[in-house]
Amino acid sequence: MYPSTAHVKAVLESLSKLLPDNERIKPQVLLLAGGVVEYRNDTDRELAFRQESNFYYLSGCNVPSSYLLIGSQPGSLSVELFIPEASLADMMWSVPPPSLAAATETHDVTRVDNIANLPAAIAKLAVPGALFHALPRGSPLFPALSEDYLQPILAPENEGGAVTDFYLISALHLARLVKDESEISLIRKACDISSRAHETVMRVLGAAVKGGIVAGAQAGVDRPLLPSEWLIEKEAEAEALFVASCRREGAVHQAYLPIVAASTRASTLHYCCNGGNDKEFAWGPVGPHDHQNSHSLSSGKVIKPQVLLIDAGCEWTCYASDITRTIPVGNGGKFTPEAKAIYELVLEMQKACMDMIKPGVHWDAVHLLSHRILVRGFQKLGIFKSPTSPNSGSWASEEAIVASGQSAAFYPHGLGHSLGMDVHDTPSSAKPTVNPTISPNNAAVELGHTSFYDFLRLRIPLAAGMVVTVEPGIYFSPHLLAAVRESALIDHAVLKRYESVGGVRIEDVVHITPDGMENLTKVKSDVAWIEGVCSGQL
Repeated sequence: MYPSTAHVKAVLESLSKLLPDNERIKPQVLLLAGGVVEYRNDTDRELAFRQESNFYYLSGCNVPSSYLLIGSQPGSLSVELFIPEASLADMMWSVPPPSLAAATETHDVTRVDNIANLPAAIAKLAVPGALFHALPRGSPLFPALSEDYLQPILAPENEGGAVTDFYLISALHLARLVKDESEISLIRKACDISSRAHETVMRVLGAAVKGGIVAGAQAGVDRPLLPSEWLIEKEAEAEALFVASCRREGAVHQAYLPIVAASTRASTLHYCCNGGNDKEFAWGPVGPHDHQNSHSLSSGKVIKPQVLLIDAGCEWTCYASDITRTIPVGNGGKFTPEAKAIYELVLEMQKACMDMIKPGVHWDAVHLLSHRILVRGFQKLGIFKSPTSPNSGSWASEEAIVASGQSAAFYPHGLGHSLGMDVHDTPSSAKPTVNPTISPNNAAVELGHTSFYDFLRLRIPLAAGMVVTVEPGIYFSPHLLAAVRESALIDHAVLKRYESVGGVRIEDVVHITPDGMENLTKVKSDVAWIEGVCSGQL
């Protein structure tokens, strides 16, 4: 059973730390509305329901249009869940809400009742001086809480009763930042399903390389192609296979819209909407330097060597996964020399950062290390000049390049973010507005160039129980490179050889343990395995 009461206690503890002394001594009441079923425009067809994260965290309830009422004062705690009563229309058109008896058996709460009895329960807790907490009212980010339910609290006879939406979301984010074992198990399940989905796409690509995907007689003419006959020749086909793999394992939702980008489109970080995920792979003819073992698929066409970046993850019972793999397409399922060099560098960035991760380490410091590894790698490849380059000196040192901030043109996003019920989880606690832990307040944490942190979503020391992504990347985006086209620190002839790679990102989900970290992502990322699977050799 989902541990709702433990989560309620964690939120109340965080709330107590946030409240002023004169408010802390009052009876505390939390009133939350759950999500409602939404409909597609001009239809009576429901969209797939997904419960609002904070409501689920405190209730474990996935029933639409429910309410939660929590009352706390010294020596007393009540957690009351109110669900809709089933109607004949519910039973005729859709899946009805559970009975009170059934919901009582499956939810860790004090009491389950129907919504008709919510006003009486609110009135009972609206004692003089009680402080009612709600999620931000009027915000489109949270389910609307009817003002009718708040009127008894604000009635004159309630002697100082008040409703505030100032503290609750912050208390929830603080509590949700650190996960308990039940939450880790749900995230692990989501990562397991998503890891298999990533590998499924790779293996279908590898089967095509080996000629193992053959359409049967009259396929596509007298009958549709069967799944065993599907080729992946478009980004959309890779996305469809990924989602289907997750869905057949019981995952109802993706944690976010998948990003599936082939060729140079992999340089667009969130290539998924408004024209994303819908292009064919880049096709030949194969040039004299494109490695002649590219393979042919349908219609005798030849796929040009390129990368396919898939950033996708399902969620399991409202808990997310977030995994990225960049794989070779064309070239017999092997990376080109340029793509392999960039891939190995990104993998080196990720492994170095993972080796550094443990409780107490500031995420800013881990992020800075990823930039340092990139700079060193680019100097070895010759993209960034070094003190040993012709006509260069200390002005081309690693320290000088880091200080210039020019690595951000190739790696503009953050190393990772908190992950949990939402893919970018608990933003107010992961990156607090008032944050004394970062430089210059914390001189022990070296920052490097300020541009490195423009899009970093996690800026606090790590703690055991946190779940974060580790997702370095290198991109050759013409829009970002425009800012460094005249840089004396870059050998532009060398850079030109790598620009066709587009982009490489490798992303895993890790759990911070008391003495280090646990990688929850099961799909492998080493070059030998990736090429072995994508070439059909493994």
